Parts: sequence; structure tokens; C-alpha cells
Amino acid sequence: MEVSGDLLANLNEATAREMQVSMQYMMQHTLYSGRRIPLENTAHTSKTQKFIASHSPVYLPGKTLKKIAITEMRHAEAIAERASNLGGESVTQPRFIRIGSTLKEVIEIDKAEEEAAITLYNKIIFRAREEGDSITEELFQRILKDEEGHHRIFMDCLNEVT
Repeated sequence: MEVSGDLLANLNEATAREMQVSMQYMMQHTLYSGRRIPLENTAHTSKTQKFIASHSPVYLPGKTLKKIAITEMRHAEAIAERASNLGGESVTQPRFIRIGSTLKEVIEIDKAEEEAAITLYNKIIFRAREEGDSITEELFQRILKDEEGHHRIFMDCLNEVT
């Protein structure tokens, strides 16, 4: 199937983004579990106690943040494979990783990343539909659902720490 250079460029942008957030979320998870990022002196609800690190009583998704990171890596793999199947060359470098220095900042950064993904992936879905690439369209519709779920998680987390 022939697709435009613009669509392939969007797929590479999406791959770099997915690699970035996968590494970013995993580093946030590990840094919080080791307490390398200072915790605010605020009470956390039992719900928030599970968010960031699976070994930590802090709220960023303990197990949740780690699971999101793994999901994002699966997205990167699927998108890179699709780009390759379309004849493109996949990127090998993630975008710049941002960790954050407080729990609130971490969640705000991650929420913004998910918002950017939602915007980009809607654009890719539209472009793929325009170009008659139903496989890419369906792939990104599935990924978009995950990203919207991640965004909801970060919004809920942000409400817990503000």
C-alpha cells in the first residue's frame, strides 16, 4: 500500500513519542519508588497510595504507572512495525524525557503528554482514513482508547494532589 510521506512522518512522530513516555513513566515509577523525587507533605488517600511506585506508599500509579509505561512500549512497537510495513524507516530515538521534581509536576507533565498524543492520534486517524489505510486507522483507534484512558487516570491523580 502506498501512503503519503506525511503519514509516515506522523507514524515516526508517534513512535518517538511512545518510546519517550514509556521511558519517562518507567523512570518516574522507579525514582518515586526509591524516593529520589521529594514528596509533598500532603495526606494521600488510599486510592492515591497505589499510583506511582509499586513499592511505595505514594500516588502516582504504583503499579498503574508501571503498567502504563509497558502499554506505551507496546504502542511504540506496533506503530514502528506499521511504519515498516508501509515502507518507512522507523525512528530509533525517543523524544526528550521530562521527569518532574514534585508529584504534582510529574502528573501535570504526564497529563500534557497524553493530551498531545490524543491530538496527534486523531490527526493520524483522519489522515489514514483520507488515504484509505484502514489498518493504520484501526490501529490508532485502538491506541487512542488507551491514551484517553491514561489521560483520565492522570486527571484523577491530579485531582487527588491539588
